[in-house]
Amino acid sequence: MSSSSVVENPLLNAVALVDQAIEGRQSIRAFTSEPVPRGLIEEILAVASRAPSGANIQPWKAYVLQGASKDALVEKVCAAYDAIRDHPEQAAQYVEAFDYYPRKWVSPFIERRRQNGWGLYGLLGIERGNKDGMHAQHRRNFRYFDAPVGLIFTISTVLSTGSLMDYGGYIQSVMIAARARGLDTCPQAAWNAYGKIVLPHIGAGDDEMIVCGMSLGYADESALVNTFRTPRLPVSDFTVWLD
Repeated sequence: MSSSSVVENPLLNAVALVDQAIEGRQSIRAFTSEPVPRGLIEEILAVASRAPSGANIQPWKAYVLQGASKDALVEKVCAAYDAIRDHPEQAAQYVEAFDYYPRKWVSPFIERRRQNGWGLYGLLGIERGNKDGMHAQHRRNFRYFDAPVGLIFTISTVLSTGSLMDYGGYIQSVMIAARARGLDTCPQAAWNAYGKIVLPHIGAGDDEMIVCGMSLGYADESALVNTFRTPRLPVSDFTVWLD
């Protein structure tokens, strides 16, 4: 097939563009300060809202933080995170509304987690045992990696596991819609434990809990951390074919 025939085939063009957006998405951990227009954010959230949900209940709710509101939340949570380093017993007051990660890690998941963590820290020159370096890098989560836009996604506590599954499709759609528009993201479960600080700050209701946060903006192409790409298993490793 010639290159000209590809250009003339809108279906093939669409496949290539969708694949490019999905495969080009990665967790960005350093952003530029370039602002993101509100209209562009609204467009991304509107496109993502076409994600499927059981009985079309659309369980997602997005809070968009920019400017002073974002800066104030950043300072509050960073202060709490730093306090836990100096007084570990304070961690008990910050509890996730649901278990994002397993309480007991087993193979092969623990190996994948370690590969991810040490791959990132190794790239940044943070050696094992460097608690200050690890703390500083993890703390960047709570600065939204300097992105101009911070998102907090919540869900009603009356909903159940199925709606959390639906939410994953919505969050993926946000990230892909952003990538298609030249923006980058980093989904962040790190915010989940700090609901007692975050939820009052954003004005969430008593019946809401955090699903995750997300950084949104333009990637800093010069940042070493953004060269980190996590591997994926081949299809043969996670697929069972039944004839």
